[in-house]
Amino acid sequence: MSIKMAVGLGNPGKTYAATRHNIGYRVIDALKADKWDGLELFKPSGFMNSSGGPVSESARRSGCSPQQILVVCDDFALPLGSLRLRAKGSSGGHNGLDSILQMLGTEEVPRLRIGIGPVPSGADPADFVLTAFKRNEKPLVQEIVDRAAEAVKTIAEKGFETAMTAFNKRALA
Repeated sequence: MSIKMAVGLGNPGKTYAATRHNIGYRVIDALKADKWDGLELFKPSGFMNSSGGPVSESARRSGCSPQQILVVCDDFALPLGSLRLRAKGSSGGHNGLDSILQMLGTEEVPRLRIGIGPVPSGADPADFVLTAFKRNEKPLVQEIVDRAAEAVKTIAEKGFETAMTAFNKRALA
């Protein structure tokens, strides 16, 4: 089954725009900036932890099954500069992804996780994801956003397995 919709996760508003948690939004923005229309591109307008409702409603309107939705989100357990594509699985503790899986009633939702970690020793992960990238990380962040956008394009044009082979590699850093 092919992917018909890419969903970028993040939080709305200027306060969150530059945070680590909004990297999914940035990938969708990059695809839109390229005027690429290989898939329906969607950014839920509510807060990340309640993304399931808007995503399930958009999927219903578009006629997409859960297996045709690619969720693009951050992952603090992965090092900055890495991508991880999976066709299905648990939320891994990601509240936005968990909300989507709950609302769709299945774990068979493809996802592209983008590494934003590691969480500094002693830091609370919930606080860490809401921090901005450091100045020295910004060039790598732009590179990984561009690479993630290329992964989405590859999924749409050549299939999920091809994209997994090409993009599930070690971190760029």
